[in-house]
Amino acid sequence: MDLSVVIVNYNVQYFLEQCLKSVFKSGEGLKMEVFVVDNNSVDGSVEMVRKKFPQVNLIANQENQGFSKANNQAIKASKGRYVLLLNPDTVVEDDTLPKVVSFMNEHPEAGGLGVKMLDGQGRFLPESKRGLPTPSVAFYKIFGLSKLFPRSRIFGKYHLGYLDNDQVHQVEVLSGAFMLLRREALEKTGYLDEDFFMYGEDIDLSYRITRAGYKNYYYPGTRIIHYKGESTKKSSINYVFVFYNAMIIFARKHFTQSNARLFSFFINLAVYFRASLAIVSRFFKRGFWPLLDAAIIFAGFYYLQNYWQYQIFMVDSHIYPPEFIYIMVPGYIVFWLFSVYVNGGYDPPLKPFRIVRGIGLGTVAILVVYALLPSSLRFSRALILLGSVWALFSMLLSRTVYAFLKNKSLDPLEQNKRVLIAGDGKEAARIAQMLRQAGSTAFIGLVSIKQDKPPENNEGYIGNIKQVNEIIEVYKINEVIFCAGEMTSQAIIDRMSELKHHPVNFKIAPPESLYIIGSNSIDTFGDLFTININAVNKPANKRNKRLFDLTMAMGLLLTLPIHLFLVKKPGGFIKNLFGVIFNKKSWVGYHNNSSIQKLPALKKSVLHPADAFRNRNFELSTLKNLNHLYAKEFKIENDLRIFFKGYRNLGRR
Repeated sequence: MDLSVVIVNYNVQYFLEQCLKSVFKSGEGLKMEVFVVDNNSVDGSVEMVRKKFPQVNLIANQENQGFSKANNQAIKASKGRYVLLLNPDTVVEDDTLPKVVSFMNEHPEAGGLGVKMLDGQGRFLPESKRGLPTPSVAFYKIFGLSKLFPRSRIFGKYHLGYLDNDQVHQVEVLSGAFMLLRREALEKTGYLDEDFFMYGEDIDLSYRITRAGYKNYYYPGTRIIHYKGESTKKSSINYVFVFYNAMIIFARKHFTQSNARLFSFFINLAVYFRASLAIVSRFFKRGFWPLLDAAIIFAGFYYLQNYWQYQIFMVDSHIYPPEFIYIMVPGYIVFWLFSVYVNGGYDPPLKPFRIVRGIGLGTVAILVVYALLPSSLRFSRALILLGSVWALFSMLLSRTVYAFLKNKSLDPLEQNKRVLIAGDGKEAARIAQMLRQAGSTAFIGLVSIKQDKPPENNEGYIGNIKQVNEIIEVYKINEVIFCAGEMTSQAIIDRMSELKHHPVNFKIAPPESLYIIGSNSIDTFGDLFTININAVNKPANKRNKRLFDLTMAMGLLLTLPIHLFLVKKPGGFIKNLFGVIFNKKSWVGYHNNSSIQKLPALKKSVLHPADAFRNRNFELSTLKNLNHLYAKEFKIENDLRIFFKGYRNLGRR
């Protein structure tokens, strides 16, 4: 057996499918076995592997064993002369596996091998080659010196930035995303250390390989795409603690006691430093626009108050008490900003009419509340109306200035995707039809992958693959989708590398799949275009759904005694009521929520779409279709209709 490929999977079904297809294509000329160790995924990964890849040796764990332990399960059962540890969010070139096996055959001193990795935008991933994180190297990395001076032989040792990316090099550390290991070296050094649950295990094993007298190589003769290399949220607090804790385990295991203490000091310093940065960054990203809007509106209101007093009423004494500007005005601002938020005014892409609608509805709400206040708190309707005009004007102006500085457009149509599909024949037409059904694109163009002969039916084609650079510039393309059924992995990676300087997203459409995999879909397992018309998981829909749940829950709570006599199972009703209030449940969701696959995640629900049809029993296939329809075309009025139709079942457990 030449090669044993080991892939540990956890809830990335659609990346795994694409990865396995590329692995079997690349390993056609090798004696190869493939292991998939699933760490108790709930996204249908195990079922997909059993159905589409029966030749895979599948190990389905009943709990998440962690990366190291799961890999060791497969390594112990494998028989290959070489063992490849491969992440599921990767795509290998058609010649990757034979090339790396050949390299290892020609270099008997090699214990491990890593390859050139590209992110989902075709850019080189620096973690393709790394140095050992000694205390000094860790210090330079933690405090950003390695990033400031990536090519320095002193400061750039973590990612070895001073080494040519296109030359073979001996390196100290291999990436766990693609780690080819010689069986002989593994048996000598031992398998992955299971003290490392996630992160650090690749550094530890790489170090033990070199200590055992072998060499680790960086080999750029082939490339892989590693999506998560770009999209892992490395600024998150959770990542900071998990990653740096792994570094402490490594230091205690391999460094001298004094060096380990010094290393641990730097690591703990880094944890607090990075965690603080993550908190500040998150707050800044989420709160920047609301805080800026509040400050500008308040400043404008302060000026309007003075203008109204001195220029309109022309009096020198204060006719507005301090509580007006310092209590009532902030209250008005909260109403406006909350209304804009609920109407999607802070959701990308920016759509001015959402802000207009938000300010309008907020003003109506303010005037309604104003009419109910005692006369001592009713200062001026005119100022409220003038303030609303200023709020609207200032918010639109600030966005316009920002868009101008960033060279973006406020036109909602221009912010829609402009997609280019690379492929020929039925597969390209299928992808185009999926996008049209989604209704989310302003432009869809096709390019033929045949450089000399256009497709027989050239409808919708605007050129061939050789002209793609010019097409992207002329048509202002912002997304390119490659048809994997008609292009090899190597051809796709070649094109991504050539186009990496363009500000476009790259995605890959696996053959006969409803999912299109891209670098920005790592957290959602791919874009399911067929449910993207008004998908329930859109930020605005999720927010509106939560507001609906709370509104209905509060109404039910205020009239609780009445409902206890009307609904079935009053005990269950009370439990569901508080479950919704505390965001554990939703009033409306999918049928049989525990078995839902390939749909946007929702809270466990009390009612489901079939409740809109009283006293009707549907087959399972019909219930699944109703679930898809609910996810595909979400409307609050649908939730309202299901709620009232299924009112008697609000106590359902």
